[in-house]
Amino acid sequence: MDKNARIFVAGHRGLVGSAIVRRLQAEGYDNLLLRTSNELDLRDQAAVVSFFEQERPEYVFLAAAKVGGIVANNSYPADFIYDNLMIEANVIHSAWRSGVTKLLFLGSTCIYPKLAPQPIREEYLLTGPLEPTNEPYAVAKIAGITMCRSYNRQFGTRFISAMPTNLYGPGDNFDLQNSHVLPALIRKFHEAKIAAAPTVTIWGTGSPYREFVHVDDVADASLFLMRNHEGNDIVNIGSGEEITIRDLALLVKKAIGFEGELVFDTSKPDGTPRKLSDVSRLHSLGWRHRIGLEEGVRATYGWYMDNNMSR
Repeated sequence: MDKNARIFVAGHRGLVGSAIVRRLQAEGYDNLLLRTSNELDLRDQAAVVSFFEQERPEYVFLAAAKVGGIVANNSYPADFIYDNLMIEANVIHSAWRSGVTKLLFLGSTCIYPKLAPQPIREEYLLTGPLEPTNEPYAVAKIAGITMCRSYNRQFGTRFISAMPTNLYGPGDNFDLQNSHVLPALIRKFHEAKIAAAPTVTIWGTGSPYREFVHVDDVADASLFLMRNHEGNDIVNIGSGEEITIRDLALLVKKAIGFEGELVFDTSKPDGTPRKLSDVSRLHSLGWRHRIGLEEGVRATYGWYMDNNMSR
């Protein structure tokens, strides 16, 4: 990509989009097209068509999406499928119509079957039933992948798709009601430390394994794929490393300096026993993650301290 290329980062204020903007700016790309959702509602077809006709972006990072945890997905399934279908349909279609050079569509590893073999390879897509709690979101993301492939086949576009695993980092959601496990643990341990609480309660047994990748690594991989990957093959973005929830809690406890004990509430569900992405395709292209989990958690806690009221 030329340093002066017109680059549209859709969803630039979200966790992934903001990291992509940081990465592009660090690399010297300064002709970025950025619009808030108030300035450009990506669910509005006419507005998206008008934006692409006027601005003529050459490259598109499609990181805009309606996202949330289990509670949000269970409570608003219609919102999750409608908003995500509209966003990707409008952006991908307008990208083709306006002659975009290349587009990267970002999804999630939740697109894979609930009981997919581990580690999860890209070819396991559509080989079994999805996890019911986030099926509307996953179906929308699968539709986005299929759109990219279909436009490539029919129109010769260069639209690629990548599926990040569990993300964390600066800009994350730390709300205890609807955040994901890692930011929730950071906030829990921080508040327990401030209150000098004797214990922190963790849901479940602590035995499930999870994989995490820092959002700055995902942004770096996204730029790498935009430069180096072509074709219809989706690519997992992850660390390829897993950790139990118990060990993750101990790691967060250490990073934050909480002195109390862990209590596991085994009446609460554990969820899927293991969810690890196979990242051999990404490794074969020449990219590996750089930010270790302990280093990343410390940096994310620093960001939380700088950007939240509770100290």
